[in-house]
Amino acid sequence: MSKKRPSTAPPSTEDRVRLSWRGRSWTYPIRLGTEGEVAVDISTLRRDTGLITLDPGFVNTGACTSDITFIDGERGILRHRGYAIEDLAEHCVFLEVAYLLILGKLPNRTEWQHFSDLMNRHSMIHEDMRDFFLNYPEHAHPMAVLSAMVVSLSSFYPEIGQDDPNEPLDITATRLLSKLRTIAAFSYKKSIGEPFVYPSHRMSYCENFLNMMFSSPVNDYWPDPVVVRALNLFLILHADHEQNCSTSVVRIVGSAGSSLYASIAAGICALWGPLHGGANQAVIEMLERILREDRGRVDKMIERAKKGDPKSRLMGFGHRIYKTYDPRARIAKDACRKLLARLGMHNDPVLEIAMELEEKALNDPYFQERHLYPNVDFYTGIAYRAMGIPTNMFTVMFAIGRLPGWIAHWMENRRDPAQKIGRPRQLYIGEPARPFVPMDQRP
Repeated sequence: MSKKRPSTAPPSTEDRVRLSWRGRSWTYPIRLGTEGEVAVDISTLRRDTGLITLDPGFVNTGACTSDITFIDGERGILRHRGYAIEDLAEHCVFLEVAYLLILGKLPNRTEWQHFSDLMNRHSMIHEDMRDFFLNYPEHAHPMAVLSAMVVSLSSFYPEIGQDDPNEPLDITATRLLSKLRTIAAFSYKKSIGEPFVYPSHRMSYCENFLNMMFSSPVNDYWPDPVVVRALNLFLILHADHEQNCSTSVVRIVGSAGSSLYASIAAGICALWGPLHGGANQAVIEMLERILREDRGRVDKMIERAKKGDPKSRLMGFGHRIYKTYDPRARIAKDACRKLLARLGMHNDPVLEIAMELEEKALNDPYFQERHLYPNVDFYTGIAYRAMGIPTNMFTVMFAIGRLPGWIAHWMENRRDPAQKIGRPRQLYIGEPARPFVPMDQRP
């Protein structure tokens, strides 16, 4: 992460970094972000010097400029288009934040009504796509189904290839936002052998999703407002998080000229990894393992984790970016507790273990010194479990929430004249040039 400087004044001629190598020197300009971030622009480094940088994991490399999301991991700040995540979580529903990320502003009443109408109009999926669901194996993972169905949308809606990226409200983005929740709910219904439930124009975005998940011919389901509010909040907390793994994948696939749907499908596959979007699923699996193997004894798990046992890593603790408490985790923790109280889930043994683990880890100097605080994945896993959402759907929930950010970054990347097809370099460490040996002469 780039360092801060006290002033956000424009760079002067003195604001340059000098590189010296083999008796020659080159200077490279400093670029400043609006929040005081400082970056060295090395876009001409290889052309000038023949050198490349080596940065595993891209932990020190900025691949683009962006006006979507700002993160300060040292101070625990997260803002979307300048708005603090705390304010958006308190005052907005998920689709308002989606509108903000994709279109750069919060909608007024007229814009909101138009956006909501488009969401309702595009909530159905082509009826022929039902056959795709029906032919998946019974226990196919919902993330596999989700990624395949998203890329398949381009076959049913070929006009997406002709979309004008400068449209004020991209119909492709609206269609995808609306249909993804339907695809997700259908994939769940398929996995449990129940009939699909279609979206309803009488319900909001999150109400619709919950109804498609839990309603059935023998169950007249109506979403609890507290659950709906909690779902809106958790989706908002996942809506974007700067240049994370899956967002970077969406950008790099999009840089090849690939359609939005192809790029999003790739992002879904990246999100599926246990070190990324699969973390909230890993949290519940860890808690269930403590209950099953340690008989609920949290202290044993903590001691093994402190000894560096790779099989006893505390899932849902720590974050690559945040060196203090994840601001999303604070919001999620409060919402999770209110949700559990509403649903009367205090006696759930897995949730009791989670609360005990959180308390003991937060008060342990070992975790305090290493900045290993509970992150947003710790609480969302607990909340989704309380809602009745099965563990294998947790990463799907993450994908629904992250979709607006992916769309916003795909559009920004497409419109940025400085962007090129993504093509990282490498440092080759294999065999040097050697002569070819025919097969009958090889030892």
